[in-house]
Amino acid sequence: MTSVRFARRARHVWRSSLQLRVGAITMLVAGLLVVVVSLVLFRQISDQLLGAKRQAAVDQALRGVQYAQTEVSGIATGDAASIRTTLSRTVAGLQSRGGSAGDFDVVMVYRSGDDERSAVSRSEVYPALPGDLRAQVADGAQAYRYAPVPDAAGEEVPTLLVGAPVPTDARSEESVEVYFAFPLVQEQESLEGIRSTVVVTCAVLTLFVAGIGVLVTRLVVDPVRRAAGGAQRLAGGHLEERLVVRGEDDLARLASSFNAMADSLQKQITQLEALSQLQQRFTSDVSHELRTPLTTVQMAAEVLHEARADFDPAVARSAELLREELDRFEVLLSDLLEISRYDAGAAVLDAEPQELRGLVDRVVGGMTALAARHGCELVVSAPGTPVVAEVDGRRVERVLRNLVGNAIEHGAGQPVEITLAANRTAAAVTVRDHGVGLGTADAQHVFDRFWRADPSRVRTVGGSGLGLSISLEDARLHGGWLQVWGMPGAGAQFRLTLPLEGGADLTSSPLPLRPVNLRPPGSES
Repeated sequence: MTSVRFARRARHVWRSSLQLRVGAITMLVAGLLVVVVSLVLFRQISDQLLGAKRQAAVDQALRGVQYAQTEVSGIATGDAASIRTTLSRTVAGLQSRGGSAGDFDVVMVYRSGDDERSAVSRSEVYPALPGDLRAQVADGAQAYRYAPVPDAAGEEVPTLLVGAPVPTDARSEESVEVYFAFPLVQEQESLEGIRSTVVVTCAVLTLFVAGIGVLVTRLVVDPVRRAAGGAQRLAGGHLEERLVVRGEDDLARLASSFNAMADSLQKQITQLEALSQLQQRFTSDVSHELRTPLTTVQMAAEVLHEARADFDPAVARSAELLREELDRFEVLLSDLLEISRYDAGAAVLDAEPQELRGLVDRVVGGMTALAARHGCELVVSAPGTPVVAEVDGRRVERVLRNLVGNAIEHGAGQPVEITLAANRTAAAVTVRDHGVGLGTADAQHVFDRFWRADPSRVRTVGGSGLGLSISLEDARLHGGWLQVWGMPGAGAQFRLTLPLEGGADLTSSPLPLRPVNLRPPGSES
């Protein structure tokens, strides 16, 4: 688990830091480039160093062959003692002559048929001669090889071996070969020093280039970060947020453009806030001012309504319609006042522990007559244990009345199901109808003010068109959710979810938003 968390953390840091990505990529690319260039340079230096050593060794071997030819030209082929003496004298002479290629060892071999005699300056060299080198020299060609040769301490040392045949006056079955062994100790030390220098140089150059990349990136990223922070603060409501403009480059133009955008947004938002406050005040003032004439008109309408028995049937019906529309007008004014309080941020929650089953029963009792007129049945499902939540009972009842009334109006005479449930942190009430239902587009606008799915549809409940909007605000004031699900021909379901304790955050609802068992459209309950 620790490795998984570390991997997630590393991935998050990698994805969230542009500076880190640029630095890492720059270091990788620079490292690869420096390594490739260093390898090429090291190979060239090595080739040149060894090439110079090889050329000097070959030149020295040619001079040695000429000297050896003069020494062995009169060798007595049948006298073993003379052969050994001549070979040893020649080896000693070659050793004393020295040369530009540095220290070296000499091996001379006299071959007669299958018989070999040798003279060496150091005994470890002769057994270390490669077989292919000897075969090539035996065929009469000059050749060289790189091979490890033990030193006096027994440690193998890289060595340049150069071999060549020595022309003599001996019979054809007899031959003399000379081999020079040039230790490459100094060259190896030089190459190791160069290799160490190259490694250190690679590391320094890589870090230097990566540092330049990080520095350049920071010069670009820091202004962008400041712009992003300014944009976040601007989005959070700090309309006075501005960026400092430095210089005249592209980043300076970015800061200037940001400041111009912020000025324009602040001006437009200020204008919109002023217009919104003006509209809210106008709505509130109009609603309040209409209260007095509405009360007077209601009193007069009540007198006419009570005396309608003495009127002509047409006049009596007009008195009834007048009273109904005035009641509806009063509801509209009340809703306008309530929504204006929400717009002004003046709505206050008066929460106290409430038993939700009692609230549901009171709402259902008040809606029974309306349900009877529409020919539908109200079905309540609730747990056997009390469900107590810290809520504003008046507002929750208003939400449930709006939901149940809406379900009755659109339920097409089908039963309306009200379900109450709770878990450890939340309580939920769903109101389900089996009417015409809602489409996806309708569900997105159902809480809009004065919205109707069918504008030609006449309200029969007498609502103002603000009920669901106010219900949504009541739910939000509690810190809860008010959500809707619908399907054309299968009805709709509203779900109100409230926290059991005031101020608690909701994470889930005890009831599903989508009904578990959907009946086919048009089926009877």
